[in-house]
Amino acid sequence: MIPLMHDFEGETVLIVGGGPVGARKARAFAAEASVVVLSPEFGDRTFADAEKVRAAPVPEDATEWVERTDPALVVVATDDSGLNDAFSTAAEEHGALVNRADDHGDQSFGNVVVPATVRDDPVTLAIATGGRAPALSKHLREQFEDEFGNAGLMAELVGDLREDLRDRGVPPAERRDAVRFVVRSREVWKALDSGRYKGEQVARDVIGELPGDQT
Repeated sequence: MIPLMHDFEGETVLIVGGGPVGARKARAFAAEASVVVLSPEFGDRTFADAEKVRAAPVPEDATEWVERTDPALVVVATDDSGLNDAFSTAAEEHGALVNRADDHGDQSFGNVVVPATVRDDPVTLAIATGGRAPALSKHLREQFEDEFGNAGLMAELVGDLREDLRDRGVPPAERRDAVRFVVRSREVWKALDSGRYKGEQVARDVIGELPGDQT
């Protein structure tokens, strides 16, 4: 499978199943998409801003629900494999993407895997193990969060640094070397713990004077 970033703004995501998995998927997608969750019960779980529809669909209802909600993505997250199959087929026939929460690594055509995700805007890290090792995905996500907690600040810093060096006429190869040096510098990462301004000061110190520097 090839990882891609997909924009769900203005789209609908249909989630079939109101258990823990359905709730987790609803919270993930509700940040951008309009989410509809079908389930006979929801318990006390949190579904963010998703629309909860209390219903107990049977396989014969799948096409009607998909056509009614017109989703860009259908997430099937029930413990009924027949119901999951029906909604997967209806979604594919409708031209929607499908995420099978019960797939356990056996991805089929048209299937979408929702990876473990770390967001620190503008940085997004996605980790997937093909459904075979969710615990490993979680571990790697936590490792990244611990070691690179300021990834968003670093991205903003080096983005501005690249523009500044370009504006000052620094050749492309030297700009690339400077940015690489900054992102690999433990001193800069540590300085970002004190904020963007401190990180920028240390970044300029570690790259030193460059050709084209007018300061």
